[in-house]
Amino acid sequence: MIADRIEAKWIDLFADVFARCKVSAGDLCAVLSESQSRELNVSLAELALLRLGARAFHVVVPTPRQAAPVPIRSTGASNVLHDLGAAINALASCTFVADCTVEGLMHAPELPQILKGGARVLYISDEHPDVLERLAPSPSDQQRVKAGMRRLREAKRMEVSSAAGTRLDIRIDGARVGGVWGYTERPGTLSHWPGGLCLCFPRTGAVDGTLVLAPGDLNLTFKRYIESHVTLRIASDYVTAIEGTSLDAELMREYFAAWGDREAYAVSHVGWGMNPRARWEAMVMYDRRDVNGTEQRAFAGNFLYSTGANEVAGRYTLGHYDLPLRHCTIRLDGATIVEDGQLRGELA
Repeated sequence: MIADRIEAKWIDLFADVFARCKVSAGDLCAVLSESQSRELNVSLAELALLRLGARAFHVVVPTPRQAAPVPIRSTGASNVLHDLGAAINALASCTFVADCTVEGLMHAPELPQILKGGARVLYISDEHPDVLERLAPSPSDQQRVKAGMRRLREAKRMEVSSAAGTRLDIRIDGARVGGVWGYTERPGTLSHWPGGLCLCFPRTGAVDGTLVLAPGDLNLTFKRYIESHVTLRIASDYVTAIEGTSLDAELMREYFAAWGDREAYAVSHVGWGMNPRARWEAMVMYDRRDVNGTEQRAFAGNFLYSTGANEVAGRYTLGHYDLPLRHCTIRLDGATIVEDGQLRGELA
């Protein structure tokens, strides 16, 4: 395990990323954390803000009691601010919020109120700084991701295929398009670090076909590499069958079923990774407590299929899978943007 020690280089790193978020001297900035947050990142965020001359303060809340039937991992929907109006108001009044919660505010119901106040929010993924250091964002990341977002907004149909047997038809007209490059400059916006992916939340009834997880693909809810083929049959957004006799398939079936919620089987978002510095194999080098899998969502050329909540389709659930697949080909309105896991054209 890597030592949880404050290093000067990591203070520099956090300060550089916050400066890309336009944090400057005199800005009122909050560090949001909970009792189970990674203390090292909380301290680095504070020290970096002070180095930039910001007026920094902490909002620290107890991690809520678990109410779900199974462990929750990597949902992006922290519930630490539930019914805490005073804390929400404090965050909304800031110029910048360093979000160090375990799950992050990306899909939290309180986020719109915070952003409405004009705050820029950066979720620092629950990773060890050793991971964050390799994935410091740059303006070139922003340019590539924005190019991918433009392609998504212009397209009506996404087709995904692979030699392993994936064949998906996804209607993306009317989908909500998003993209993350690791920092945010505009008031009232959120990003997360590490970044480097393009995605969209399709409307209801938009996804049909077959998704085949092959050895080397990932189930990030379990922080686990797939070792045997698992086939998901998808009809009108919902996983209708999980085929396979391996442990990978059985784990997926059990976790899906544990929620007792049909919406957990539905598509949340689809997209692809854009970060050339992110490594699919890096997770084998870390203890599980030191990673959150955000790097594996973003490695360049992966196809990311996620199940669970999708506000565009009017679906809400805590059940969630993030499934990055390698060696897929992705086409938008017939134009190839990823070929066998490699970015093509302006996105490369």
